[in-house]
Amino acid sequence: MSLEVTIRSVSEQDAGELLTLRRAAFVSEAQVYGDPNIPPLTQTLDELRADIAAEGVVTLGAWAGHRLVGSVRVLLEPGKATLGRLAVAPDLQGQGIGTQLLLAVPPHLSEDTSELWVFTGRDSVHNVALYEKHGYTHQHDQTAGDLTYAYLRKIVGAADDVEVAPPA
Repeated sequence: MSLEVTIRSVSEQDAGELLTLRRAAFVSEAQVYGDPNIPPLTQTLDELRADIAAEGVVTLGAWAGHRLVGSVRVLLEPGKATLGRLAVAPDLQGQGIGTQLLLAVPPHLSEDTSELWVFTGRDSVHNVALYEKHGYTHQHDQTAGDLTYAYLRKIVGAADDVEVAPPA
């Protein structure tokens, strides 16, 4: 069952709430890796505000009433977009919020976007499974410091808009 949420862009005024959400959501990731210093847990409020305001970055939030319960960051580049920091409040995980956020991304993409990339910790099996369920395929792993990230890609564009005629 999916929780009913409203999805909209996150503003700089939402930065404190977003920082709190991400820290709560990424504690479990830090525990998986035995590393409390993963980037979503060390980002400062000022750094987050700058990121929200940055050109080419769209941060979407999912609200249940007045509570921010999920978010995703989208970096827009020529021909592609990279999703990161998908976060859902720990007490609401598994209720479809992450899926709703993923499905809310395409309207924010530029017309020339032909591929979506997402990265997550390689050992984050639930995250990898969520992305694969939505058409992303594992491309490669990359190590940064003590973490190894899995990079997954989804091809988008004209093929997604093609309607297949039923057999005659």
